[in-house]
Amino acid sequence: MDEERDDFEFERRFFCRTLPEGLLDDAPTLIVQSYYVHEDNYALRVRLQEEKSRVAMDARTDALHVLLEEGRSFNAAFMTAKGPSVGGTRYEAERAIDPGIAQELVLRGGSRIVKNRYGVWLDEDWWNIDLFGGVNAPLVVAEVERTGPVTNLTIPDFCITEITDDARFSNDGLAQRPFSEWAEAFDAELADGGSHFLTNFGINKSQE
Repeated sequence: MDEERDDFEFERRFFCRTLPEGLLDDAPTLIVQSYYVHEDNYALRVRLQEEKSRVAMDARTDALHVLLEEGRSFNAAFMTAKGPSVGGTRYEAERAIDPGIAQELVLRGGSRIVKNRYGVWLDEDWWNIDLFGGVNAPLVVAEVERTGPVTNLTIPDFCITEITDDARFSNDGLAQRPFSEWAEAFDAELADGGSHFLTNFGINKSQE
């Protein structure tokens, strides 16, 4: 039962306009991942990671070219099966695999995305902040995970609106339909409806 419980993740996710200034170091983790299933918020993913990356993320940063760059050395890889996100909870069974095998799998298929992942402690939580490249540039998404539901969260001011259960912003959603295809429509949606934050996770606190 404990192992089964570990296969669920609890997180909240937020859309950001830009990376927060003054909080992050300049050596993120480079992530290249490929989705072999990405439909109805179900996904099967292979991920490669390289720490202390110096790859700049913009619309020209192609995941395949990054993968094939001479001297690139990924030091970790994972295969993950995901279920739909409901109320900030998602089934996620993740297993470490050999980086060499993972690289060959990513080269051979799937829908690829590339991003830099930064991390920072804010209040009591560790935040991952992802800057996407290629067809998902210049999207920035911040997320926080806990071992149980993410309640009474201190939300930093660089988080514009909550996207926890918005399947468009899941990584598998972005692999299926990149942000560049609907960014203008989302901006109009945000301008019309304003920011919103879920209220069923206790108190949303502001960062002082």
